Amino acid sequence: MPRMETGQRIVSANGITQAVRVAGPPNGVPVLLIHGNCSSAAFWEPLVRRLPATLRVVAPDLRGYGDTETAPVDATRGLRDFADDVAALLDDRSLFAADACPVVVGHSLGGGVAMRLLVDRPERVGGLLLSAPVSPYGFGGTRDLAGTPTTADFAGTGGGTASADFARRLAAGDRGAEGPTSPRSVLRTAYVADPASLGADEELLLDSVLSTATGDDNYPGTAVPSANWPGTAPGERGVLNALAPTYCRVADDLVAVAGKPPVTWIHGDADVIVSDTSLFDLAYLGSLGVVPGWPGEADCPPQPMVGQTRAVLDRYAAAGGAYREVLLPGCGHSPHLERPAEFVAELLALTTARPA
Repeated sequence: MPRMETGQRIVSANGITQAVRVAGPPNGVPVLLIHGNCSSAAFWEPLVRRLPATLRVVAPDLRGYGDTETAPVDATRGLRDFADDVAALLDDRSLFAADACPVVVGHSLGGGVAMRLLVDRPERVGGLLLSAPVSPYGFGGTRDLAGTPTTADFAGTGGGTASADFARRLAAGDRGAEGPTSPRSVLRTAYVADPASLGADEELLLDSVLSTATGDDNYPGTAVPSANWPGTAPGERGVLNALAPTYCRVADDLVAVAGKPPVTWIHGDADVIVSDTSLFDLAYLGSLGVVPGWPGEADCPPQPMVGQTRAVLDRYAAAGGAYREVLLPGCGHSPHLERPAEFVAELLALTTARPA
């Protein structure tokens, strides 16, 4: 079966204009790729080149990324703005065959979107591949495997936790490598464990990072002052607030979802973003002395992100589902870039397991 040439389509869905990368025959086995924060569908291009021609691959730019409309993100809905946008694409006959149930692949923030999509549209998800996903309890501000809040206002999470210099350099389209907060430096040191794994795609991937819309309605979002350390709590607008545990809490809904499709969770043990010792968790940085004034382990422990995901997926399995955990030694935050052969194998296994 010949593969259609990979290309981009512009579609109107859920009230916004969305850019969608498409590859493969219309009647091929459907796969939906959902990218993470500070990236776009282009972040999947190195993977798409490795996929067999039998797959129908659809990879949207989420709102505020790539070439999709810079629509505002209502953080009080958690990741539902993104999930609703993606769900609308499932009903577009130019993208998917009628009643298609794709394997949904979500990276980082996209993993949270994929979980939300499964909860809201379980009849349209044939399998879930979670790649270094955000915890089902959101990012930061929780103390244990049950997602118990560290403070009532989830201080230390949301838009106020972003590096102001990184956001400024994103907005300026900075392609330099000077300093740890340049987008290129973050790509090389946080997105992957070994920058050599970016290879000849580094400029393409940097373009993807730099496509991020910045501001109060997008990245990083708003913040409100807090009486709790470190003095900032989530606002109601923008991406980092949509990821904050104030609003991004899908754990119980995921466990309760009917007709549970198979789940594969793939992640690296050298991930510095989604980790039980995340360098993007202010509580962990406080424990290292990087952020001053940390109140200590008893009051503000680092979030056990990986442990939380495992605990929720264990509950998912106990409730009648099934999941497989794939831990990749030496791999960072982007398994599809760093360990593509293993990633493709896991994806293809899910396409075989999905319902016809």
